[in-house]
Amino acid sequence: MTSSDKPENASAEPAEPTGVAAQDWAQASADPQYRAAVVDLLGALAYGELAAFERLAEDAKLAPTLADKAELAKMASAEFHHFERLRDRLTEIGEEPTAAMDPFVAALDGFHRQTAPSDWLEGLVKAYVGDSIASDFYREVAARLDSDTRELVLAVLDDTGHAGFAVEKVRAAIDADPRVGGRLALWARRLMGEALSQSQRVVADRDALSTMLVGGVADGFDLAEVGRMFSRITEAHTKRMAALGLAA
Repeated sequence: MTSSDKPENASAEPAEPTGVAAQDWAQASADPQYRAAVVDLLGALAYGELAAFERLAEDAKLAPTLADKAELAKMASAEFHHFERLRDRLTEIGEEPTAAMDPFVAALDGFHRQTAPSDWLEGLVKAYVGDSIASDFYREVAARLDSDTRELVLAVLDDTGHAGFAVEKVRAAIDADPRVGGRLALWARRLMGEALSQSQRVVADRDALSTMLVGGVADGFDLAEVGRMFSRITEAHTKRMAALGLAA
């Protein structure tokens, strides 16, 4: 999830944060509903990072060369360090990490089962395109969080190196055999649909998180802004497809 590059049009932190975004955790967490929403968010991110670590380690088995295998192993290690930061933060604020992650296991595991890559190239496209959609969504949310939580969320969404690596390998494969492009384009479209559906399911299943996003807690999105947010995510997806040499 967190191995994506940051799109140019991603929601940026406001120049002058207001409301909860202008507060630190100590101030913002006085609201129990906001606290519950952040625990959900950190739990979802933590399990996403743990799942990304497992998946990259598994994908390394499909790597065609030892150098590629080592590169994926390094990325998997970076994902695990992100997981550790989120786990430690949950512990620091008095939450049990496993309990915070547990509500998201079924949805995220289901997504990964439905989008299991059949080969090395599909795995790269999934990490670059599929995971990036979730990362874009979390960056949008982060702009409305307290300063301490926002800093942590943005830090664990940093690129682990997969972006440039995936683009290089996929474009080289398409140059070698242009027929590969059509197959991977269809795969990426499927990932787009599944990733958006999975993000919506995660939010819908958690009352505190959904309430925060639609404005009941903190400075959430109104319905018009929700539409604009998904437009930005879709635009970023189109740019990533172009970077890979694939038609959106």
